[in-house]
Order: sequence, then structure tokens, then C-alpha cells
Amino acid sequence: MSHGLVTAAYIVAAIFFIFSLAGLSKQETAKNGCYSGMIGMAIALIATIFGDNTAGFGWIIIAMIIGGAAGIYKARKVEMTEMPELIALLHSFVGLAAVLVGFSSFIEPGDVSYDMETIHLVEVFLGIFIGAVTFTGSIVAFGKLNGKISSAPLQLPHKHKLNLAALVVSFILMLIFVSVDGSWTALILMTLIALAFGWHLVASIGGADMPVVVSMLNSYSGWAAAAAGFMLSNDLLIVTGALVGSSGAILSYIMCKAMNRSFISVIAGGFGTDGSAPAADGEIGEYREASPAEVAEMLREANSVIITPGYGMAVAQAQYPVAEITELLRKNGAEVRFGIHPVAGRLPGHMNVLLAEAKVPYDIVLEMDEINDDFPETDVVLVIGANDTVNPAAETDPNSPIAGMPVLEVWKAKEVVIFKRSMNTGYAGVQNPLFFNENSVMCFGDAKSTVDEILAELKK
Repeated sequence: MSHGLVTAAYIVAAIFFIFSLAGLSKQETAKNGCYSGMIGMAIALIATIFGDNTAGFGWIIIAMIIGGAAGIYKARKVEMTEMPELIALLHSFVGLAAVLVGFSSFIEPGDVSYDMETIHLVEVFLGIFIGAVTFTGSIVAFGKLNGKISSAPLQLPHKHKLNLAALVVSFILMLIFVSVDGSWTALILMTLIALAFGWHLVASIGGADMPVVVSMLNSYSGWAAAAAGFMLSNDLLIVTGALVGSSGAILSYIMCKAMNRSFISVIAGGFGTDGSAPAADGEIGEYREASPAEVAEMLREANSVIITPGYGMAVAQAQYPVAEITELLRKNGAEVRFGIHPVAGRLPGHMNVLLAEAKVPYDIVLEMDEINDDFPETDVVLVIGANDTVNPAAETDPNSPIAGMPVLEVWKAKEVVIFKRSMNTGYAGVQNPLFFNENSVMCFGDAKSTVDEILAELKK
């Protein structure tokens, strides 16, 4: 395949990637967005494999078979609740690939002209730095999400100064690396610093803020891919990496705004809990308990119902009976809607995907800003598996780890039913005063089993 044909194929692939991002911006077009991305990637792979500068065709095919088989196996096996940690792990692969490409490009630079040698060295240095930070940062995020690493933020003394020192020393090493036409010592030292920097950057962030971290790591992986594209002189990799990097950064900014966090602080790894004392994790009052039959009776009498799902619903796979209850209540004349917090679950859009999977109509799934003003006029709110995103302490307790985070103001409704397995705290590790309000009742048990019982009562 000629160079001109490869370039044309890359342009077509880039257009499909843009269509993919556009499609993924809305639930109704998300599936088509996925198809566009798949078509674009297929075109990119074919053009690259059969390009006139590609060698080692047999090794490429073997690598694709192994990688494709592993990807298909994991995609079929993974649960939706495990998707955030899987994405974090995949980001680490992108970062590691950028590191390996950087060292390979340094060892075998290829045809680099004398006047481009300095630029090539800078590309290698920055590509390895970004890749190493992405690699270890993503590994830590994976560990925090699957429980292998504590969700509590790491509080090393002078942590911000340590981050700044890592950046300053890395910059000095880059100057040394370039000035001596490539120093192995400077490159190895920078790689070790970048690996430690990426680990510390994410370890310093609390578990409640992990959804934003995953989004930011998505952006980092994009820039790592773009850096690899510069080192390989691959235009499509540069464009694709820039698309992923910029879209991830925009999503992170939107999520930071939704959580009342500083975007700059995300990059610095210093947002989330600041080491202040968390709210008490014990019970702070008396709570009332309701049986599934009593909840069903409340729903029969309600004219308006809002359901606010969280990670607990995803774990229990309760979205299907919830969708049935929604359909049944709507047939009986009640207004039923869903309130989705921007960081409900552990991944942006997590709840939206689950509800779409259960065939819940798109038009009744509303974002926090769209529905928050409607809670005072709502008869019953069902909080299914959510905790931190409906915690009034975010607005009332300045010492809370989630202080300042906008939340769904469910406590303003006439009656609130909270579905939980126990009175344990949420992912942020703080108790929720909502559980002890006069208009709140607790419905204990596995969310799916409990909702199934409510559905059975409603059908009587």
C-alpha cells in the first residue's frame, strides 16, 4: 500500500474517530458512536499493517491474535461494576506502550536528520515521562477501585513540594539529556522519577474522587499515545491521541465542576480529602426501617417518584426489576424519573449505561442539575445503592471529605427510602445524616432481592 493511500486511509479513520466521539456524547447515539470507532480502528490497522514501511508482518499478526483473544475474553467476562477498574488497567497499558516505544525510538532512532535530532530527543524524553506517569498512576487507580489498595488518600509530608520537586528535577534531566545528545543516565533517572511521581499523584487522592481520576488518566493516556505517534512519525496516532487527550481533559473539567473541585488541583494530584478529620462513621441518631411491603404501599400512593441509583444498584444488578417497577408505576399514572449524579458509580455514565441496558426510556433519565429543583415537590424518592452522592454533609459539614461537592438533594422530598445492605459508610468513608432524617426510612437487604419483593407486591 503506497504512502499516499495510507495517508488517505488515516484521514478517513480520523473522521470516523471524530464521529465516534460525537455519537458517544448522547445516550441515543452511543451505540452508533461505538460502531464508528470500531470502523475507524479497523481502517487504521489495515492501513498500518499493509503500509510500505511496515516490517515483521508475521509478528504483528501473532501479537494481534494474542491481544485480540485476551480482549474478547476479558470483554465477555467483565461485569459492568468492574468496568471502571478495567478501564484504569487499560490506561496503564497505553502508558507502558509509550515508555517502550520511547526507549525503542532512542535505541534505534531511524532516519533522523541532524537538524531534527534535538526535537527527536525531546519527543523521546517527554513520551517516556508521560507514559511512565500514566502507567503507575493507572495501576494505583486500578488498585483503589478493586479494593487492593486503600481508598484513603496517601498523606506524605510536603506532598505538593515532592510533586513540584519531581517536575523540576525531570526538567533539569531533560536539559542534560538533550545537551549531551542522549544520556542513558538522565533517561533512566527520569523514568524512575516519573514512575514514582505517577504513583504518588494518584495515591494522594481519596477514593471518593476516583471517577475524576479515571477520567484524567484517560486524558493522560491520550497524550501518551500522541507522544508515541511523534516518536514513530505516525500522523494518525498523533491525531487519535490528541482527540483522546483533549476529550478526556474536557470530561475531567466537567466532572470537577460538578464536584466543586479545582481542575488544576486534579493535575497536581492534590484534591479530594485534605487530611482533615472525616465525619463520624458511626450512627448519629435513630433510623426507621421499612419492609418491602411498606415501601410498595408508599409507591402505590405516590403521584411523583424519583429514583437515584448508585454503585450498589450496579453491584446487585437491580436495574432490571427497577425498570419493571418504573414501567408499572407509569402505567398506573405516577410520574417516575431518575436523578443521576455526574459521578454516580465509579465511572462517568455508569448509571446511564445500566439503565439503558434495562430499557429505561432516555427521556426520564435526568442529570443532577435538571432534577435537583424538583425534589421538594416529589412524594417518594428511592435511593438505591447511592451514598456519598446524596449526603447532605457535603453542604452542611465543612470538615467532611466531600464538603462542597454538589449532591442530589433527596432529603427535600416528602419521603425518602434508602436501600442498603447495612448502615456502613459509603466509598468516601463518611456517615450519611440522611439515614437519620425524620422523612427517611431504611430498607435493608440485597438491592435486587428487595426490589424484586417490592415489584411482587405492586403486581398484587
